[in-house]
Amino acid sequence: MNIHVIGIGLIGGSMVLDIKALHPEATIYGMDKNEAHLQEAMALGVVEKAATMQDLADADYVIVSVPVDVALQVLPEVLDHIGENTIVFEVGSTKMPICEAVANHPRRRNYIATHPIAGTEFSGPSAAIKGLFQGKTNIICEVEKTTFKLQEKAIELFKELGMRIRYMDPKSHDKHIAYVSHLSHISSFMLGKTVINKEKDEQDIFDMAGSGFESTVRLAKSSPAMWTPIFKQNKKHVVKSLEEYIANLTQFKDLLKSEEYEAIYDEMQSVNKIKAILNGMSPPTPKGGVTAK
Repeated sequence: MNIHVIGIGLIGGSMVLDIKALHPEATIYGMDKNEAHLQEAMALGVVEKAATMQDLADADYVIVSVPVDVALQVLPEVLDHIGENTIVFEVGSTKMPICEAVANHPRRRNYIATHPIAGTEFSGPSAAIKGLFQGKTNIICEVEKTTFKLQEKAIELFKELGMRIRYMDPKSHDKHIAYVSHLSHISSFMLGKTVINKEKDEQDIFDMAGSGFESTVRLAKSSPAMWTPIFKQNKKHVVKSLEEYIANLTQFKDLLKSEEYEAIYDEMQSVNKIKAILNGMSPPTPKGGVTAK
């Protein structure tokens, strides 16, 4: 089994770590435009050998895990070089622009559009961890455009990695992910900015920051190089989600200014039902009581 990963960071790196654990006979090849990342990945044992596009003809699987703007150029080139039985999946957080970029490619049938809903705020080869995808959802778009035997090949691997499969059209994916992922990252970045700006005048503010602040602002540590292209590609849906979020913030501010505390209580209580929703998303707790990560 020959596995090629293009862009060796959190998602691609974590995926090949798990594949290697499941299939010790597999050989993991890596490509990255950042030579230092490639060398680091080999030193860490995330990948075993460096590769080039010309090597993809012998690949069984190709994982494209680059920023979504880069994927628009890289994915068609990958499809130009693969063999007849190679399955290619790109794992970025937007799907419509990327699906459109390869819609008319002669080897479109070798590509499966995926988005594993998993990750941390860290990036680069050192961010790769085992078990990242256990119990997580993998969104697959336009599955009907992938040849059936290669669909099966990819989905079998995803299930081996512990992922649940959800099918969705690219437009719906990009709309929904704007709310549950892209908006939360913007919120975290802007909360961090608000506090940093205030800290210029009040040096003690970070001394008082507790776990609530830390968990809420965690995503602000994410890579701007990855997230700026995501916001650009999904601009329409991100702007819409921001407008709704800002309207809710403004309403809360107005209630506070007018001292309508009962209404504030009711607002927060109505949102408390999100606990039940999130509990339903949590992965099962294995024996021993430790939640899989």
